[in-house]
Amino acid sequence: MHTDTIEPTTLTEADMSWREDALCAQAGPEFFFPAPGSSTREAKMLCGACEGRLACLEYALRNDERFGVWGGLSEKERLRLRRDQGQG
Repeated sequence: MHTDTIEPTTLTEADMSWREDALCAQAGPEFFFPAPGSSTREAKMLCGACEGRLACLEYALRNDERFGVWGGLSEKERLRLRRDQGQG
């Protein structure tokens, strides 16, 4: 699986504008926060087509989001990414 390197930055309210046009805003939260053991495949596919994916992923990493699919990655994938980058 390919993941992009996220460089630490300070997010301002203007940097949060990705949420306005994010594809996830058109789907229900259960899509991105599935029950344990459920598939995240559909959510990841939607994230893959979203222009705000990298900003979303950066937000999740900076805010230590522990649940759901953010920026196309599951909780375990974000944890692995943080470890690979020496952040976790």
